[in-house]
This record gives sequence, C-alpha cells and structure tokens, in this order.
Amino acid sequence: MASMKKHILITNDDSYESAGIKALIEALRPLAKLTIVAPSSEKSACGHSLTLTRPLRFVQVDDDFYKLDDGTPSDCIYLALNSMFDETNRPDLIVSGINHGANMGEDITYSGTASAAMEGVLQGVPSISISQVLGGAEHSGELDFEPAKRAINHLVQKVFNGGFPLMERNFLNINIPSTSMSPNGEFKITHAGYRLYGNDAHLHRNPRGEEYYWLGLHPLQFKKREGAKSMSDYEAVLAGFVSITPIMLDMTAYQQMDRLHTWMS
Repeated sequence: MASMKKHILITNDDSYESAGIKALIEALRPLAKLTIVAPSSEKSACGHSLTLTRPLRFVQVDDDFYKLDDGTPSDCIYLALNSMFDETNRPDLIVSGINHGANMGEDITYSGTASAAMEGVLQGVPSISISQVLGGAEHSGELDFEPAKRAINHLVQKVFNGGFPLMERNFLNINIPSTSMSPNGEFKITHAGYRLYGNDAHLHRNPRGEEYYWLGLHPLQFKKREGAKSMSDYEAVLAGFVSITPIMLDMTAYQQMDRLHTWMS
C-alpha cells in the first residue's frame, strides 16, 4: 500500500455534497492524506473558468474539507494550491471527480471535472479526472460507484509506487463504463473520440409570457476518427473497458501548420 505521507487534493464539478465526491473520498482515504475543496453548488459544463468579478470564500464543512462559495472547480484548485499549500508543501496528486456522467471526446473542453485537472497540471501538480458514464436507467437512479472506486484506487497506487506516467501539462482522463455496458474492469488506453453534437435547446415561456431556453442533454454519439490507430474513449466504454486517455493542454494543430503557411503565402 502507498505511504500515508502522500497528500491528495480532491475536487469535482457536481458540488461538495455529490455522491461521486463522497465515493472518491472513500476510495482514496486509505492511500493518503486528503484535502477536499469543491464547489458549493453544481458547476457542470463550466469549462476551465475562473471567477474574476467577485470575491470567493472557503467554508469549512469538515476536517480538511471545504466548499468554495459559488466557485468553479478551477477556482477550487487555483485557490487551494495558492492558499492552503506552498512551494515546499504541495499535494502529490490532484484527483477530480467522480463525475456524474461521461467526459469523453470534445466534451472534455466543456467539463468542469476535466478542467480542474487542467488547472492542476498548469500549476505543476500531476492530475487525474475521473467520470462515471451513465446508462439510461442511471440518469434517474442511484449510481454504482464501486467500479470507479476500484479503478481510481488502483491507478493512484500505480502513481504513488511508480510515478506519474505523463509529461508536464498532460493529465489522465478516466471514464468508467456504465453497468448497462457490461463492464469487465479492464483498462484500455484510448484517444479522445470524435463527438457528434446536435441542438437540444428547448424554448419555453414563463407565466408572464416571457421566452426562455433550457439546454438539454445530447445523446452520446461518436464517429471514428480517420486514421486512428487506437480505440477511442467511447468505443472503449461501450465495450466495457475503463478508458484512460492522456490529454495535453497544447492544442496547437501541428499537422496543419504547413497548410497554414501555404495559405498565408
């Protein structure tokens, strides 16, 4: 078992009260000292946003457990690292999750869960985001986080015993198949899938006749990336595998630079 001297900073985007963060705490408490800093309310799909227009306040809810009043997951990581830690006392690892729902393909750019891991590696701390893919019945029912707890416990032990496997400014994005996808518990290294999007904006009127929109959920639809030599995250979870995707923050399209030079000439 990993040394108890290790220290993990935990957050998520579903709020400090979510079942997912409670499951994550249960999974990692045997492995290290934990500090938990999470949003006071749900911040799903907030992306890598920081709060710049109003003050933020930590509210302690338990020992080493804080909610950030109306803060985002990136706020949680940024402020925790710069107020609860210093250069001589940094967490060994940041883990964000367990998110309620998938964070695969280009959805990573929307995800508050993944963005907390982005902020972690920007600040120089190895980071992991983990999400529980939902099946049809799971959207309204109670989630079984046991497979996710086993997976993250195993991966964190590997990090502590063998080191973080990625270069700086790269993080691990984990997706756990839903129980409806016949999970087998095995891991598959994947690339981020090619997500297909539609329009799920619903127009309504309030009692005063004023129009408003409510954004709905898109079904998980993907297509194969041309020339892909590995399985995508979506293909992996659909086949029952735990998907592990290395994500880099450098979004430069290097393969397009020659084309751009030609276009500019």
